Amino acid sequence: MTQNSRSQARSAARLAAVQALYQQQMEGTALARLLDEFHQHRIGQVVEDEEYADADVDFFDDVVSGVDARRSEIDDLLAGRLAEGWTLARLDKTMLQILRAGTYELLARQDVTKATSISEYVDVAKAFFDDREAKFVNGILDAVAKEVGR
Repeated sequence: MTQNSRSQARSAARLAAVQALYQQQMEGTALARLLDEFHQHRIGQVVEDEEYADADVDFFDDVVSGVDARRSEIDDLLAGRLAEGWTLARLDKTMLQILRAGTYELLARQDVTKATSISEYVDVAKAFFDDREAKFVNGILDAVAKEVGR
């Protein structure tokens, strides 16, 4: 696998992870079932005329499983970075999953540079939101990175 194709597969994994985490929050899907559903029916498939790119499945699994396992720690880090008066419950549910996945990656994936992690989740935010929200993701994840010593 070339560096570029690996990078594209990880980008696709990040987007799929955010979608899976969103589904888990909305439906309460058990982790094993969620991973299996994405492996069998989403990643690399066409669903309702939308093509899901081939993703780095191991990377996808790590991000989704890692957020699931460390949700409390991640949420505490995120809550501490929000402006006074803001809570995680007040955030858009998709935005929250982007921030959770990005925070997990900054915490646990030392093989990925801070700049890459932040940039990738800013790009994921741009798939769902305008530039203002993408800048919000950048600011929060940068603050988290400083907090965790990255």
